[in-house]
Amino acid sequence: IVLGSFAAIWSLVTLVPSLTLCVRRLHDIGKSGWWYLVIFIPLVGAIMMIVWFCQDSTADNQWGPNPKY
Repeated sequence: IVLGSFAAIWSLVTLVPSLTLCVRRLHDIGKSGWWYLVIFIPLVGAIMMIVWFCQDSTADNQWGPNPKY
């Protein structure tokens, strides 16, 4: 019971930071954060997100300068 409660609390605590990291990465490649909702498409959404997260950052975009340089 204690382990289950800890797992539930841990998943809630890490939910917001993981979401913000994913949105930040989407902004780095020039996509809106709303594209994260594509993850809800079974299998295809996860594959698309993996491909997008592996792409190199684009040049300066509407969300700011390239963080790589």
